[in-house]
Amino acid sequence: MTRLRLYLDLIRFEHTLFALPFAYGGMLLAAGGWPGLRTFLLVTLAMVGARTMAMALNRLIDWRLDALNPRTQNRHLPKGLVKPWETLLLAGLGLTLLVYAGLSLNPLTARLLPVAVFFLTVYSYTKRFTWLCHYVLGLTIGAAAAGGWIAVTGSFHPTAYWLWAGVGLWIAGFDILYATQDFSFDRSHGVKSIPARFGIPMALGVARATHLLAWLSLLLAGLSYGAGPFFYLGLLLVGGLLVYEHRLVTPEDLSRVEVAFFQANVGVSLGMFLFIVLDLFAG
Repeated sequence: MTRLRLYLDLIRFEHTLFALPFAYGGMLLAAGGWPGLRTFLLVTLAMVGARTMAMALNRLIDWRLDALNPRTQNRHLPKGLVKPWETLLLAGLGLTLLVYAGLSLNPLTARLLPVAVFFLTVYSYTKRFTWLCHYVLGLTIGAAAAGGWIAVTGSFHPTAYWLWAGVGLWIAGFDILYATQDFSFDRSHGVKSIPARFGIPMALGVARATHLLAWLSLLLAGLSYGAGPFFYLGLLLVGGLLVYEHRLVTPEDLSRVEVAFFQANVGVSLGMFLFIVLDLFAG
């Protein structure tokens, strides 16, 4: 159990709460309700597998950087709490779960597997050569919402694209906020990020604009789907939480970035999922 807790902490398993509710939301919207136990379990398996693979590889790829960064030097690999081979084994387990789920769902999810694996692997390297890395992360994780839709229908739809855009831009926006913590380290070690490239005040402005675009994309998802009133009530909640998130972080005070990162964003994903459920089953 001690090793299991270490592994779950290594991959920050609780952060699955960011993307998983949107994957379920896309799945429920595509089905117009409950998609069946088999689809639900396979979507869950795919999400857990993708998250495990991506985070384990991220920790392995960033091991040396994490050891140099005061904020991250106490992570599992720099401290020797988990071995590199264990981390690679975790990534392999996640990949196995993802491939099994993708092959079991439908022909389109099977064909998209190589694309998913590519982005889940490559995004960790992008901070080494482009400050657009936040948007690559958003593109990668945001695919969960479209993936939930495709898992049910085996096809794309405008709603799936708008969900993908909305979730991806939301992820990118709060990743920019998160990167402000490493502003000095990133500049001194050549790590690419929007805060390191443009400074913290400009980065916070870019994050606000990105979250505005995310909210508009989710609005367009609802309009393209023909969603009911509960969906738009959920959007009001999301908008309020995003405003709250940006009020927590200022160029003069970055001490509440972690609160903005986790608490506000878990509220966004779980809140939107709850209102999608209400829209479908109580509307």
